[in-house]
Amino acid sequence: GAGLRGKLKKVVLAYSGGLDTSVIVPWLKENYGCEVVCFTADVGQGIKELDGLEQKAKASGASQLVVKDLTEEFVKDYIFPCLRAGAIYERKYLLGTSMARPVIAKAMVDVAAEVGADAVAHGCTGKGNDQVRFELTFFSLNPELKVVAPWREWEIQGREDAIEYAKKHNVPVPVTKKSIYSRDRNLWHLSHEGDILEDPANEPKKDMYMMSVDPEDAPDQPEYIEIGIESGLPVALNGKALSPATLLSELNTIGGKHGIGRIDMVENRLVGMKSRGVYETPGGTILFAAVQELESLTLDRESIQVKDSLALKYAEMVYAGRWFDPLKESMDAFMEKLTEKTTGSVTLKLYKGSVSVTGRKSPNSLYRQDISSFEGSEIYNQADAAGFIRLYGLPMRVRAMLEKGI
Repeated sequence: GAGLRGKLKKVVLAYSGGLDTSVIVPWLKENYGCEVVCFTADVGQGIKELDGLEQKAKASGASQLVVKDLTEEFVKDYIFPCLRAGAIYERKYLLGTSMARPVIAKAMVDVAAEVGADAVAHGCTGKGNDQVRFELTFFSLNPELKVVAPWREWEIQGREDAIEYAKKHNVPVPVTKKSIYSRDRNLWHLSHEGDILEDPANEPKKDMYMMSVDPEDAPDQPEYIEIGIESGLPVALNGKALSPATLLSELNTIGGKHGIGRIDMVENRLVGMKSRGVYETPGGTILFAAVQELESLTLDRESIQVKDSLALKYAEMVYAGRWFDPLKESMDAFMEKLTEKTTGSVTLKLYKGSVSVTGRKSPNSLYRQDISSFEGSEIYNQADAAGFIRLYGLPMRVRAMLEKGI
């Protein structure tokens, strides 16, 4: 029969096995009289309790647990397009959480079709960006699915309420030690929010970081690496071809060892408030440096200017959850076309938190030593510059003449 708030047939719930999502299972059944299918995605966060996760979901009242490994898809179809576009939100943020939400939400829509569900549910709060990212993806891919967001509906206020609700409904309460930070992890990054970070004046504690060592404690010897790139996308490390997820994973290890990719920022959330977050993106920071550097050889001035201006809009759309928006897909086509000749390799030096470029080469390089050299050149005649400067400076000259009454 119907639940307290209405009737749904079957709901696919984004499930982690933590306290919140464990409590959502009986809440959905009680309020919507529905069957609950739990869905867990692996986007490289390292699902520790995968073994016991199915029993845990069923103990909470779910009919089944569906687990999908989305790691390669996440890196290839979501991270790499953002990397190629040079998408950075508000000067610093490499979009780690923003990129992961649409790949998970898309998989949920697929699972809903597979199991014949008429609704989807997520455990995002009503204060953040993630609720928007999940739901815009649901709307784009299947507008007929109903969406349930318990955090915007229920009376549960915090952890104590949730534990009480769990006990009342005989749900095994996960005995995980609650972290003082709110964290989100995937193969691209690890984010930290909450606790002392809520005051932007506070320096993060040294023991908060998990993916990277403190640059002060990093090796005293620099490490050189070479990133191979084809048409704007990384394909190799030190001459060895690797799959997207393997390449990123190896760079996370190397970058983390050298304390690379720590970002501490105050950002503007989509819902209007500011929030302070600390992000660790070791491999991603290295890849961004490499791809952008190669473009200095393969793209001309105006191409770089237009690409950079579009990258701002691209990052804003990804941050706002508009991954499947036709405008964003059109920008992807532009980025793919513009970077088709960005092939070559970049050598980087990693040392105590810094990434320095030491060399770049490309078969499609627009840099010509015979033209740029201070030695004589057949193509470039220095005397030609005089006429160019006169014409280029004509508007300034005319304005000055007007002001002086000449």
